[in-house]
Amino acid sequence: MTNSVDPQAYIASVMAGLTGPGGRFELGVENVLGADIPIMKNRDRALGDVLATSLAYGDRDYLVTEDTRMSYAQHGAAVAALATALRERYGVGKGDRIGILAANSPEWLVTFWAAQTLGAIAVGFNAWWAPREVEYGVKHTTPTVVVADAKRAAVLAGLDVDTTVLTMEEDLPQLFTEFASAELPNTEVAEDDPAVILYTSGTSGRPKGAVHSHRNVLATIDYHRFSDALAAAFTGGDPNSDAPSDRRYLLTSPLFHIASLHNLAVPRLATGGAVVIYQGAFDVDRMLRLVERERVTNWAAVPTMANRLLEHEDLSRYDLSSVTAFALSAAPSSAAFQDRLREKVPFARNSLVDSYGQTESATAISVATPLDLAHFPGTLGRPIIGVAVEVRDPFGEKVPDGVEGEICARSPYVMLGYWDNPEATAATISEDRWLHTGDFGVIENGMVRLTGRRSDLILRGGENVYPMEIEQCLDEHPEVLECVVLGVDHADLGQEVAVVVVARSEDAVTEEELRAFAGDRLAYFKIPAQWRITTVPLPRNATGKTMRTKVVL
Repeated sequence: MTNSVDPQAYIASVMAGLTGPGGRFELGVENVLGADIPIMKNRDRALGDVLATSLAYGDRDYLVTEDTRMSYAQHGAAVAALATALRERYGVGKGDRIGILAANSPEWLVTFWAAQTLGAIAVGFNAWWAPREVEYGVKHTTPTVVVADAKRAAVLAGLDVDTTVLTMEEDLPQLFTEFASAELPNTEVAEDDPAVILYTSGTSGRPKGAVHSHRNVLATIDYHRFSDALAAAFTGGDPNSDAPSDRRYLLTSPLFHIASLHNLAVPRLATGGAVVIYQGAFDVDRMLRLVERERVTNWAAVPTMANRLLEHEDLSRYDLSSVTAFALSAAPSSAAFQDRLREKVPFARNSLVDSYGQTESATAISVATPLDLAHFPGTLGRPIIGVAVEVRDPFGEKVPDGVEGEICARSPYVMLGYWDNPEATAATISEDRWLHTGDFGVIENGMVRLTGRRSDLILRGGENVYPMEIEQCLDEHPEVLECVVLGVDHADLGQEVAVVVVARSEDAVTEEELRAFAGDRLAYFKIPAQWRITTVPLPRNATGKTMRTKVVL
């Protein structure tokens, strides 16, 4: 006779050992910006210290591309050279902004870490912005220097901005050579000093600059260390080991987003893993060849990229056996889409995870494990370590589990606020440090389930209609690749429901078929009144989110 083990009970026992008294990740309650918040006692206090410690990893790979390879030692030397040049030649000091406007590259990360050694604030501008948006971002944060690739430097040259621009292709290599013998600067900072500004997606309205402190980013690093320790415990390893990691992480999303910067590239510097940077327009064949060559173990993909995998003719041509962790990030995905991934993509079958977070939270608010997704399709999992989650009504009162309301979270990961925008900060973060996400959802079985964005809510004849519910319903139809639901003005009802459906082919499905399909699954008032069926992909931003304001009905 064998004894069965409750997986959740086992996870709880392992976590208790790691976070309890004397544990490697022991938690204690401390006052953070006026609120008592659980934080890890054994923590770094400055990002520059993480960089200095990383030099011990020496010749191990840190940053890898298709044609370059940078070790930890080489990375540290490059950071020291650039930071010294920025300080001595361009006058960059503590609190100054260093803009980064470029596609993903090793130089992007070298610039980020150079800022941290100087106590400066790295500003990750959206490399996909139009010129007018770039001009807004530069004027908004007034960087002392902007480090840009050649393509974006040409854009900056045509704008009405007053800042020094250094190019990654010409200026940085010269500075690396000239200041090659420089020592790594060490600037004293406080945990709650700002370290980085990343802009919100801006799918509706002007993007805002979320300011993350050293504490925010360091807490994110420790969350990933803790996750690695949990994984070691479940695979027979030592959860208390601080030996360098052999994991190799594929980076395909932009570095100006928290998924790639805070939750992939930055934590690897602390754990000794490798970051394999895919560059250029996304091509499945090129990506899979890189995965095969570099023996990638982990990949966090936006749903758009994951969908390209589903459309690929033959994944069996590649050796993908190294991939043991696969996550969906940055944009919502339906349970039906996740099922299709498990059916076709070998490494998704037993490793697929999903998560919920936003730029303002620096990392995930909750994470759904493969076990969670198997038993509770559509869930976004349990709050991660250090995060408290409440669902609140319009009056700010907490509602019981199972009742819908706004998702609110408090943790050491929550941003300081929005750069130069105290009104937006006050509307988003309460005095006791609760982040009001603007997302609607419920807590069921201790897990978060998202129902929609407050800003996307459709008010039809007194009924609340959440686009996400309809989108996920239509996504289950085999001939639908993607869709977006919008509210349009109606003289009698106030608003009615409209939808744009991207089908597999022009004659794949009709409005009548889709209307009947939805009618079997949704209340009558949720059935779209206006339909447009097309084969043209929906407009998406750099992180894979649908840009609703640019959808044409």
